Amino acid sequence: MCIVSKQLAKVLENIQSKLWSGCDNSTITNSLSASQVDLWQPNSASLIRHNATVDVHVRRNNTRGLRACLQKEHIDFKVFISNLQKEIEKQTGYRSSRKRRSESQYDYEVYHSLEEIQSWMFEINRTHPHLVDMFSIGRSYEGRPLYVLQLGKRTRSYKKAVWIDCGVHAREWIGPAFCQWFVKEALHSYQHDSVMRRLINQLNFYIMPVFNVDGYIFSWTTDRFWRKTRSKNAKYHCRGVDANRNWKVKWCEEGASSHPCDDTYCGPFPESEPEVKAVAKFLRKHKKRVKAYVSIHAYAQMLLYPYSYKYATIPNFNCVESAAHNAVTALYSAYGVRYRYGPASTTLYVSSGSSMDWAYRNGIPYAFAFELRDTGYFGFLLPEALINPTCTETMRAVKTISSGLLKKCETGMYQLDRERYPYL
Repeated sequence: MCIVSKQLAKVLENIQSKLWSGCDNSTITNSLSASQVDLWQPNSASLIRHNATVDVHVRRNNTRGLRACLQKEHIDFKVFISNLQKEIEKQTGYRSSRKRRSESQYDYEVYHSLEEIQSWMFEINRTHPHLVDMFSIGRSYEGRPLYVLQLGKRTRSYKKAVWIDCGVHAREWIGPAFCQWFVKEALHSYQHDSVMRRLINQLNFYIMPVFNVDGYIFSWTTDRFWRKTRSKNAKYHCRGVDANRNWKVKWCEEGASSHPCDDTYCGPFPESEPEVKAVAKFLRKHKKRVKAYVSIHAYAQMLLYPYSYKYATIPNFNCVESAAHNAVTALYSAYGVRYRYGPASTTLYVSSGSSMDWAYRNGIPYAFAFELRDTGYFGFLLPEALINPTCTETMRAVKTISSGLLKKCETGMYQLDRERYPYL
């Protein structure tokens, strides 16, 4: 387990295929386990593959042992961040409270605590009553409200909807930063941006800036690299469940762990986490209107769509593939940053019990998961200087996906398959 202290370092191994001769995955896994590392990418030792890059975070007093293991096995590695604590303090240091709390002076280019984000949500709701509605969909394990912002011009007519959640994994701070950025851009550009005005007028957006509220607070106060929720386990001292392995879709199969101490722990049963249960209940209730599900994660620079749990082509592949292509093209147009896109199982790795697969299987035809910047240099500690460009380019992608909902796509085959194969 990673403990935030001044004894931290990050090691990044660049594993080249030529260095794997005579060295199997178990050797690497054992080397990492012996050095008490915190896996960043991939998030489970079982997912380490040949020709892959593995990002690990290790305490400074364990670095020497890890170096020795890697050198013994002739594996190249590079230290990207030698003083991790210094980088952490750059993102959690003192800032003017006035700058943080006033909406007109709210700084969208710094990371904010949960208290600040929720205060901002109340202020946005108060100052934009014609376009914003704020409500709670439940409470977290530790009793905190789960707030959602609804953006959209109020009309009596039926409107399609887009769900966007951020902060499913606590340490991915760029997620909540994007959700706030999206709301800010939508409201501030409503009058002069014809595309955004059309989206707000014709769609409803449900924005959940911090899905995993308990874990997010813990990542600010105790462990910057905490991933899971904060629920307790009756048999183990380890706390928390991976909120992206707890959904009722191929629950706790490949890519998820049944051990409570693992970062990919699936939980004691599907929807065991009140946060997951609350969102699932809300989406079930609005399933006829919600046409797109977007979950914001980090890091890898990817745009993923179903399936995560199996190697198979979704029935409406052509429409979803086209939407993904258009989205990454729009993202690239901002700063030339390239995103890979495709089915999660083949583009990233196989995982079961994910929110994206659940959303798709429950009738939401466009389900996506973004993995934002970067590809490993900063990892979960994306500098605040990169919030603006990261959110600006992602905004273009999400607008493109949303705009696609207002156009027709050839979905006849998808509808037919849904009738023949309702379990898809």
